[in-house]
Amino acid sequence: MNRRKFLHSASAATVMGGLASLTPISLALAQSRQETLLVISENGPNSLDVQGVGTNRPGYEVAWNCYDRLITYALKTLPDGSRSYDQQTIAPELAERWDVDPKGVTFHLRKDATFHDGAPVTAADAKWSFDRAVSVGGFPASQMAAGSLLKQEQFTAVDDYTFRVDFLKPDALTLPDIAVVIPVIYNSALMRKNVTEKDPWAMEFARTNMAGGGAFKVEKWTPGTEVIYIRNDGWKCGPLPQLKRVIWRMVPSAGNRRALIERGDADVSFDMQSKDYAELKAMKVPVAANPISNGMFCIELNVTKPPFDNVKVRQAVAYAVPYQKIMDAVFFGEAKPLFGGESNTSGGTWPSATSYKTDLTKAKALLAEAGMSGGFETTISLDIGQGTTSEPIAVLVQESLAAIGIKTSINKVPGSNWRGEMLKKSMPFMINFFSGWLDYPEYFFFLTYHGQNAVFNTMSYQNPVLDKEIDAARATAATGDTVAYEAAVKRMVTIAYDDVPRIPLVQPYLSLAMQKGVSGYTYWFHRQLDYRTLSKTMA
Repeated sequence: MNRRKFLHSASAATVMGGLASLTPISLALAQSRQETLLVISENGPNSLDVQGVGTNRPGYEVAWNCYDRLITYALKTLPDGSRSYDQQTIAPELAERWDVDPKGVTFHLRKDATFHDGAPVTAADAKWSFDRAVSVGGFPASQMAAGSLLKQEQFTAVDDYTFRVDFLKPDALTLPDIAVVIPVIYNSALMRKNVTEKDPWAMEFARTNMAGGGAFKVEKWTPGTEVIYIRNDGWKCGPLPQLKRVIWRMVPSAGNRRALIERGDADVSFDMQSKDYAELKAMKVPVAANPISNGMFCIELNVTKPPFDNVKVRQAVAYAVPYQKIMDAVFFGEAKPLFGGESNTSGGTWPSATSYKTDLTKAKALLAEAGMSGGFETTISLDIGQGTTSEPIAVLVQESLAAIGIKTSINKVPGSNWRGEMLKKSMPFMINFFSGWLDYPEYFFFLTYHGQNAVFNTMSYQNPVLDKEIDAARATAATGDTVAYEAAVKRMVTIAYDDVPRIPLVQPYLSLAMQKGVSGYTYWFHRQLDYRTLSKTMA
């Protein structure tokens, strides 16, 4: 099958098996093949609004490419020649420059930036957008709180092109937090036209409509099937992208995704299964892989759901996990193990390994100490949107837990619903992945362990002693007290790993395969594609 037939023939898609749902794209031929990129992945966005309730990770890709932020991160070249964002260097986007003083930061906006409808981007839009981010609740509010951005009163439109953020307290994460995905700048005039008494932040409108000014626009979105982007030729916040059109197709079958990239019918296969990455790499297919910064696959145990309120039961599960089988059979060695360390105290690198390893005898003894020698029943929940990884992990864990008397069933939650189910805090046992956008351990812990109980604290874990150490790490990072900071980080890691509401498994790689003519890929903390730097040449 050639690329043209893939784009235009539903019958050819049927021959591929499982691809009949891919609709023809009649406009693709109108664009030069060199200016059109075809991307395939397992799942796609469930919302166009990054601040929406339950927006999934693919939704970040929409926000990153279709909205601008005040600031972003610079790019750097890694020793192997690949490119990554540079966490240490903040770069301009809508703000041409900024002035930091002890009480806050003042941003000076570009005067030539416009939204997709041609309206100018002003400080009033920045004020409205930041107000929205701290007011809608859920993940957006938690993310803003990670940088001590909590109140609307912190944000001021000084004049049309000057925006001020006042600090509540010294926090080393404030400026980096403004450069992540959540604080996008919305077209406030357009959004205000779509507010209602029950929806003061136009959440319903933004879920299915664009209100940004980024380098790309969404031309068409068919949930679960495809997103089609076209370039915003009026974008001023960076070099105009080489690509004029991006077609992002959802192909649930890993086998079909692999076939499409092998045959040259897709340009990029993104977020690949470890097995396919390893085999394609051996076949000399162009691939890229980066360890996912500040991220880990985990088992997460809800401590409000008996028997997981008992630390000995949680430790028993930790000793029953078949770690090496997961590493070999699921990740094919393409991950960093986070198990089998010398102790539960961090050795200075993060993420660090726990001391847990597979020991069924010890697991049974801990269950007996907890008064659960007869075992119990529970449900393992997973996000089917990342099912090619999560499901085989769940099956291996299920088999191993059965050996110590724990009977489990597997609950496969649709990817579009996963974040919403996380918010409910009702799942007792989860296979999940989390990575912190800001690559600092205190940031990871603030969102996943802290008593503020953010959406990513899926375990509903509350420990004032740990909260004190997390707060101390954040405070000493702000003052530059390295000795106190490192001591606080070690204590918080030890507490969390001993109490083990979350059982780390591996730090995986983010991998993709590309055709030889595709270049410019950059690894980003949000683990999605940045189309702005990608380019394509034809052989």
